[in-house]
Amino acid sequence: MELKERYAEIFEELKDLNKYLFENPELGLKEFKARDKHCELLQKYGFFIEKGYCGIETAFLANYIGEKPGPRIAYLAEYDALPEIGHGCGHNILGVTSSAAGILLREFVNIYGGEVLVIGTPAEETDGAKVAMVKAGAFKNVDLVMMVHPTSGNIHLRSTSSQAMEALKFIFKGKTSHAAGSPHLGVNALDGVITLFNTINALRQQILPSDRVHGIITNGGEAANIIPDLAIANFYVRSRNKKELDILLEKVKNCAKGAAISSGTKLEIENYETSFLDLITNKTLMSIYEESLKDIGIKKIEDSEDSGSTDAGDVSHVCPTIHPYMPLYKDVISHSRELAMCTIEDGAYKGMEEAVLALTLTGIKLLKDEKLIDRIKLEFDEK
Repeated sequence: MELKERYAEIFEELKDLNKYLFENPELGLKEFKARDKHCELLQKYGFFIEKGYCGIETAFLANYIGEKPGPRIAYLAEYDALPEIGHGCGHNILGVTSSAAGILLREFVNIYGGEVLVIGTPAEETDGAKVAMVKAGAFKNVDLVMMVHPTSGNIHLRSTSSQAMEALKFIFKGKTSHAAGSPHLGVNALDGVITLFNTINALRQQILPSDRVHGIITNGGEAANIIPDLAIANFYVRSRNKKELDILLEKVKNCAKGAAISSGTKLEIENYETSFLDLITNKTLMSIYEESLKDIGIKKIEDSEDSGSTDAGDVSHVCPTIHPYMPLYKDVISHSRELAMCTIEDGAYKGMEEAVLALTLTGIKLLKDEKLIDRIKLEFDEK
């Protein structure tokens, strides 16, 4: 039976799962419904299921082992949503794509040997469970990792790189006083935060074009007639790699220290979310995936931009990894209600089918020819 026909046989189940996830969006580390629905489908197709993988409640490991030894191929499933707008990043259809590829590849594991894993990785948008899973050794004996993220437009995008990111919280502490009656007796913590924003804006002239520094004020005081004694700003600081990020972080932290001195406040700096490493795409693996896309008739494939950050970056530092993009066949803005809506439309299912078939074909090629695995690992070791 043709691979496309096998896909057609399970399509309605995939569509039902995707629609269920769309209608039941869950924030990071609260994705119990998503975890259970993925596991239910994978278990139906013979996968062994371990919920709470690596000690993370909403993570899971689903694996299917062939009778003969062979490579261990992992597909990563994300399924967390965004506050207010649901699946505005498309993690519902991302996770379904990975589970579908795992289900299709299992038949070829029976033929050629090896093991296929679908690993449920929660909270990509916030805490980045993959970072903790890397530290727990989840990818230690995995030969390679693949996942495909949905994106706007009608073109498949190659996996290239992502930015290293640090999530910093700046806490300024001052002294309350009556803002009209005795302002000279207070120390204004909000002045520290505002000065921080101004100095970072001045700093932008001296940083790399690829660097990104963006933040919000999460606490600016309680009332206009009270000098605030506490003000807090959260920032994401991003750069192309860890080395460049460390240089940028020192400059940003110096801005905060200077803001504290000039405002007379006390400063505390801490991480408010997990930080991510940059993504190192395995080009050998990516070339096999691209070849598989061409095998199913996809002619145009372009490079993706590296303006965002993902916890898959940490995985790529311990295991050969690719993170390409599948089109939703509609022009929409990322992290929007419009993108969420189009993940259950025909265009999204077209992109999903193409990605699932390419992921599965890539897996088949690797199961049949372990010399490809050797080439992938050689590139990884060299990098």
